[in-house]
Amino acid sequence: MILAAAGLGRVAEHLGVIAAALLAGFAVLGAGRRELDRARALAIGLALAATPILLVAAIWGSPQLRSLRHHPLVGLAAILAALAAVGVLAVVISRRPWALPLLAVAALPFRVPISSGGDTSNLLIPLYAVVAAGTVVLIARVLRGSPVDSDEPAAGMLEWALVGSVLLYAVQATYSQDFTKALEQIVFFYIPFALLFVLLRRIDWSGRLLVTCLGVLVGLALVFAFVGFGEYASRGLLLNPKVISSNMVESYFRVNSLFYDPNIYGRFLAVVMLLLSTAMLWGRTRRDVLAAAACLTVLWGALMTSISQSSIAALVLGLGVLAALRWNPRRTAAIGVALVLAGGVFVVLDGSSVRVDLSSSRGADQATTGRFDLVKGGVDLFAQRPLQGYGAGSFAVAYRAHEGSSSDAESASHTIPITVAAEQGLIGLAVYLVLLSAAFARLFGGGVRSSPARVALATAFAALVVHTMAYADFLEDPITWTLLGIGAALAAAATRDPVVAPSLRDPGGVASRAGPGGVGEPGGATPLVA
Repeated sequence: MILAAAGLGRVAEHLGVIAAALLAGFAVLGAGRRELDRARALAIGLALAATPILLVAAIWGSPQLRSLRHHPLVGLAAILAALAAVGVLAVVISRRPWALPLLAVAALPFRVPISSGGDTSNLLIPLYAVVAAGTVVLIARVLRGSPVDSDEPAAGMLEWALVGSVLLYAVQATYSQDFTKALEQIVFFYIPFALLFVLLRRIDWSGRLLVTCLGVLVGLALVFAFVGFGEYASRGLLLNPKVISSNMVESYFRVNSLFYDPNIYGRFLAVVMLLLSTAMLWGRTRRDVLAAAACLTVLWGALMTSISQSSIAALVLGLGVLAALRWNPRRTAAIGVALVLAGGVFVVLDGSSVRVDLSSSRGADQATTGRFDLVKGGVDLFAQRPLQGYGAGSFAVAYRAHEGSSSDAESASHTIPITVAAEQGLIGLAVYLVLLSAAFARLFGGGVRSSPARVALATAFAALVVHTMAYADFLEDPITWTLLGIGAALAAAATRDPVVAPSLRDPGGVASRAGPGGVGEPGGATPLVA
């Protein structure tokens, strides 16, 4: 199959990418329609199988697969090992359905370096395995004739916007100046994360399951934090030669813990801190509040060692959103505006004291660690092709050609709207804005303030969006799809029965009503009022 895929022409590859995006889109949009169960299961299976075939077909002749071409038995052994791992996970999930969300949440931060042909890619292989196993279980249930969840929410504006984003990206990959990059984005991120969204949205989230998932995230964050403290104390990093080289020439030392990028490390910490802050604000006992405060203190120290300004900004805004949802929105907004104005005045009057000089483009570029020039270049690219852009995944190639640079540092504008505008033009920008509007409407609508769990998810998503304004990765980050998937499920549950929305302050929890086609906890009582 791999050899046959390698023989596909470029036109066939383009059509294959679009077809895979359509299959993933059908998997998302077919929710809540029992008559489409079998067709949807087939689409999920085909999308899952098509992505690796498309990738291998595109890069078969590249140096990255030289070792596999020369040693096919090694590749076959790797495939068999991967299938065995997915099979084991599928058996576990089939017998213990609540394991799926726990495994998915636990796998979110882990990237495995895969070296081949002199290049190294950091892939979310553990998460891919969990998604594959979850889809296998779903397909098996449909083929056995077991009913899929009757309470699975039907597709709305958010789902249509997500599918539109993925499909448009696939279409615009066909004229991209870097088709291989666009293909990797679709194969490694868009399609598997769309399937992750489908799996998470089907789950009947109980208080106990939410609290357990939060506990997994906090536990991971604490482990990463203490690893980061060790790196900071020893002035040595475990991963990422680029950051190691940077630390050797800079006056400061940046920690990345077990991540490959201090900003991704900081983003993960900021999201977990916001989830934990919500749980603390709605905490029932003094012990719970003190324990959360202690964990937040540790995580705050860890965030400081990353020196990720974008993550700190995301955390601060997230805390503002959390305060508005918890207390008075108008007063919170007034305080926030006052603080922003005070900060602006300080930068104008004495920005040099904190090494912020916005009086020139060079000073602005230094103050933003190179992002000013990237944004400026992205705007120039958008101006040259305002309607359709340069094609999905093409920012780096187009920027280097525009600037006459051969450096590989400009992989993205580090501002998602600018990247979208340069790559996808006004068409892509319009779809992106519709997606943001639909996501905020879903997460913040329908009595969100009455459910601490929904408050936590909405706050974390808002912070993540802020982070993407100063760093890369939006739909390329599994955390985005995870927050949207869980948030969509909780919003649908609140719409069906607003009295029984699950809560992060429900340590005893409730079991889900999961039947043969559902995913949840065994046993339990009625969900508590949020």
